[in-house]
Amino acid sequence: MPKITILKPLHGAEPGLFENLASFCNQNYPSAVQIVLGVQDPRDDAIAIVKRLRAEHECCHLDLIVDATMHGLNRKVSNLIDMWRHVEYEVVVVADSDMRVDPDYLSRIIAALEHPGVGAVTCLYHGLPATGFWARLVALGINAHFLPNVIMGLGLELAQPCFGSTIAFKREALIQIGGFSGVADCLADDYVIGAALRARGYKISVSPVTIGHVCGHMSAREFWQQEVRWARTIRSVDPTGYVGSIITHAFPLALIAALIGIAALIGGWFLVRDRVTATAEEVVDHAGDVPDLAPE
Repeated sequence: MPKITILKPLHGAEPGLFENLASFCNQNYPSAVQIVLGVQDPRDDAIAIVKRLRAEHECCHLDLIVDATMHGLNRKVSNLIDMWRHVEYEVVVVADSDMRVDPDYLSRIIAALEHPGVGAVTCLYHGLPATGFWARLVALGINAHFLPNVIMGLGLELAQPCFGSTIAFKREALIQIGGFSGVADCLADDYVIGAALRARGYKISVSPVTIGHVCGHMSAREFWQQEVRWARTIRSVDPTGYVGSIITHAFPLALIAALIGIAALIGGWFLVRDRVTATAEEVVDHAGDVPDLAPE
């Protein structure tokens, strides 16, 4: 099995970060693994988590890179560029900091990467709430909306995903598409990397095993910001699909239909009431016109 370098760009001590990183240390993988963890601010709270990780996993090869150099508009990609100089091995795995994996994660994705013609391997992910109500709502959206949509798109051969949850590739393949510098100004950097590899004739293999996306949203504001960022990402990579989301997002349509139904119900009630009232008044008005047929 090839030696691997894992790149983990970090920003802040998000909920569950230690457990997420520890899951990458606890891999049943028979070859050497280097984990490069990068932050851009020397005061970043994630540094304390990395120090704790080092103390509890002394046998792991963990490198912490602190570099504030910016290379474009995308801060995550700038972080990856700063970390790239410290990559030691030929096979590289990029995984977001909020991912949590099983012990056989590396073995599975490397097995897929070894297939002929495969330039990169990516993974679907399921939601794991780490905090309260808003985190559970985000996880529900991933599990009940995002994940089924992607699976259907793959089944119909309409989707060509490449997710930041995992992108495993060989260094040579990334160098051929210009490295991370080529996506330094892209919002959907993972999608663009996948598209560039496909343009070079490589296949992107989607692992049949999902990994955990730990949702740590603690407020309505964070939840809203997450939804807006996802919507902006979809709009940037697929404007037509973004417009079509009015169909796939059923809740707004159901809400509009409910409001229309309530308005029609209220309008109908007023109409019937007015009609009944008018009929009653007509009966009263004509009551005096009825002849008295009672016997004398």
